[in-house]
Amino acid sequence: MSVVQFARSVGDSLTNLVANLGTGRDKAASSGYVLTVLPDSELLAAYRTAWLPRKIVDIPAFDSVRAWRDWQAKAPQIEAIEAEEKRLNVKGKVLDARTKARLWGGAAIMLGTGDANLAAPLDLERVGKAGLRYLTVLTRRQISAGETDRDPQSETYGRPSVYHLTAGNQAQIDIHPSRLVIFHGAAQPDEEFGNAQLGWGDSVLQSTLDAIKQADATAANIASLVFEAKIDVIRVPNFMANLADANYRAKLIERYTLAATAKGINGTLMLDKEEEYETKTASFATLPDVLDRFMQIASGAADIPMTRLFGQSPAGMSATGESDLRNYYDRLSSMQELEMGPAMSRLDECIIRSATGARDSAIHYTWAPLWGMSEKEKADVFKTKADGARALAGTGTSPPLMPIDALSDALVNTFIEDGSLPGLEAAMEEYGRLSEQEVDPQDIEAAATVAGP
Repeated sequence: MSVVQFARSVGDSLTNLVANLGTGRDKAASSGYVLTVLPDSELLAAYRTAWLPRKIVDIPAFDSVRAWRDWQAKAPQIEAIEAEEKRLNVKGKVLDARTKARLWGGAAIMLGTGDANLAAPLDLERVGKAGLRYLTVLTRRQISAGETDRDPQSETYGRPSVYHLTAGNQAQIDIHPSRLVIFHGAAQPDEEFGNAQLGWGDSVLQSTLDAIKQADATAANIASLVFEAKIDVIRVPNFMANLADANYRAKLIERYTLAATAKGINGTLMLDKEEEYETKTASFATLPDVLDRFMQIASGAADIPMTRLFGQSPAGMSATGESDLRNYYDRLSSMQELEMGPAMSRLDECIIRSATGARDSAIHYTWAPLWGMSEKEKADVFKTKADGARALAGTGTSPPLMPIDALSDALVNTFIEDGSLPGLEAAMEEYGRLSEQEVDPQDIEAAATVAGP
């Protein structure tokens, strides 16, 4: 049988009998992936005793809530909502839950509304002024998922229909999912494949701990080499033959202890004529590159740029690390929209009702940008928008491209939302928009005269 025929007979995988690729003698043929779930004790030890696992858990959780969000509503409503968030420490509770979810694989925030029956669904219409009393963070080690909802017509299909909480010496308490803000760690593909923690995800350290250990081990080995950076070698005639004499051993130790004491940069080492002395030094020239590669692997495993994870300056000519950080913040922004926002939807509904006493459909929020612009960049953006609006408004020789009132309202909304002109919203409420004002033709003529051709 030819090599080609043999390859076709075993399948479509690459096979080479000469190089042993794809055969039983291929060293890589026995490689495989085995799922070994990390115990909680190891997760806790890694988080509490090593800085790198702790940063991998903490940094994305902190960055995702650092800038927080901007509420869009009337000024009194925004003040009430922000005061309610401060009273309940919403930002701190979300950070705590996000951190614990990344470490343990899952966490939840229980919405405390004072209802006696926690197993019943939460009725948002019953949450009135100051109706949200407290928020409690629970990890998957404190609250367990119950039976999975198998009704395909249910909104909770594929998720737990109930959660169980054991509070001290009391009996088990059932909590309805609508009363919980659920955060998962690393997503699991399917609970049918040996998921020992139903209803939750994996710890983010589950898939990154090997890379973390390799980076830590490399750094530890380099640190131990520092103690072996310079070794003094002295050749003594008849050394092994005389070791049997205890008196010789004592004199030898005393002699070289004295020699080591006298030796130094400004000292003198005195040796017998027949003794030979030399110094051997270890080279560290390539070790930084080796450590850097393992740090890059750990950074890639954690999906956190090295500039953020290690505080390391970007390498290379003209490198700023800006593109890496932008990609990282873009990913966190997507996480806020796709994961955090839906998970916090009921919490937000409760906050709005608890702060204002009702639900105004116009109230909403946007996540604040994670990538902050410098003052110069903000000024450039403002000038660009103003120039674009001026072009749309037309000049003395060209007609406007859209109604001036519509352009004015759109421009005001833009400057209010991006915060270019602080206090603009309050000023517009006091003086009114251009479309609401009666414009005197003489004022327009005077303004055109001042502006010139």
